[in-house]
Amino acid sequence: MRLNEWMNQKFLQSISTRLEEESDNSLKVQQSIKLSVVTQYFPPDYAATGQLIEELVKQLGQQGVDVEVFTSQPGYAFNSAAAAPSVEKLERLRVQRSRTAQLWPGRIRGKAINGVLYTLRALLYMLRAWRRNNVMLVTTAPPFLPLLGYLGYLLFRLPYVCIIYDLYPDIAIALGVVSKSHWLVRMWRKINQQVWLNAKGIIVLSPAMKQRVLVHCPQISDKISVIHSWANPDLIVPIAKQENWFAWKHNLVQKFTVLYSGNMGRCHDIETMLEAAKELQDEPIQFVCIGGGAKREELIKEVNRLGLRNFTFLPYQDKQVLPYSLTACDLSFVSVDETTEGLVVPSKLYSALATGRPIAVICSPYSYLRQLIAEANCGATFDNGDGHGLAQFIRLLSRDPQLGERMGKAGRQYLRSHFTPKLISQQYLDVLQQAIASDEVISVSQMQTK
Repeated sequence: MRLNEWMNQKFLQSISTRLEEESDNSLKVQQSIKLSVVTQYFPPDYAATGQLIEELVKQLGQQGVDVEVFTSQPGYAFNSAAAAPSVEKLERLRVQRSRTAQLWPGRIRGKAINGVLYTLRALLYMLRAWRRNNVMLVTTAPPFLPLLGYLGYLLFRLPYVCIIYDLYPDIAIALGVVSKSHWLVRMWRKINQQVWLNAKGIIVLSPAMKQRVLVHCPQISDKISVIHSWANPDLIVPIAKQENWFAWKHNLVQKFTVLYSGNMGRCHDIETMLEAAKELQDEPIQFVCIGGGAKREELIKEVNRLGLRNFTFLPYQDKQVLPYSLTACDLSFVSVDETTEGLVVPSKLYSALATGRPIAVICSPYSYLRQLIAEANCGATFDNGDGHGLAQFIRLLSRDPQLGERMGKAGRQYLRSHFTPKLISQQYLDVLQQAIASDEVISVSQMQTK
């Protein structure tokens, strides 16, 4: 009996010791993370991906991670002639900007050239800076940037994690830019496979995007994570239109206002909103479009051709204005083109949740957005092309403000429970810790083999 008790005691002690060692090791990994983030877009550029990365790295810095960001001079959605500082330092964060010129940023070819120039600069940066970091986080901005992570791993055994914001070349195929059988597509997909197979972690923004990636590379199912975008509910808070200077400035207080804020690109369904606006043109309802993108000028031309007076077009707003511009409405509008379902994710959805306003979403019948909006009980979803259904929903909310208020509160609470910077950054931290830990395990096993 005593022997059994002694054995049980020893067993429990060994388990306790092992748990303590694992906890200590986890803490050491967290404290030792020196992260290099490579992304073309970063504030003061208004691009959504850059703003998300800025919030992410600040959160990681608060959790003890040393972060070095290599980015480009602003140009995607930034009109100031003055250049941003080449180097910025803030506690655990260091930002370095390349000198890459911004050539024809509004054109597809210009953006491609800018992306190539930035990637070459990023390669030079990596050759100089890889010793300062023990893990790299690369984005798909520009789309071929993850190749840099793969090269860094081949040359220096530097582990890397990929964030897939937009899935290429699938988007180019869906938009008709290139055919599925084109040699460039075949080569791009082979490169993607090598990049994903050698990455220590793959982050996608939706379940649908995960399935799209796994179709091309099923071997990475154990290393791919779905981590949503987010918004800061402490930065964006509900402000009544009557108390909102932005709403007064643009004459939006007395009219029911539908807001589209962000990129109006080829992957977004703007046409359905236009159909709803045509149906509602004689009613006290105003559509406000803030931002830029390939479809913006097309929409302005069509609005002028039709003689519609229920549209207001405004440029991108500075970050400090966003809490007011995003809440200067009664309904937020989010859309994804049916052809690009699962290839892109609208980050504007999360800031819309923070505003405390109901949300109307245009998407395919199979979109993950339908389940999210239903779970949050914060608005309604409509098929692409259902302008009449959207118009009816707008009429309903304009006549029943209490319904819109309930939906807005529910959406904001859903954001607080699921998509805050603190919650999401912890998920990123977990992936980074696993990336470093798995690389250390591989290194140890290789040494033992030798």
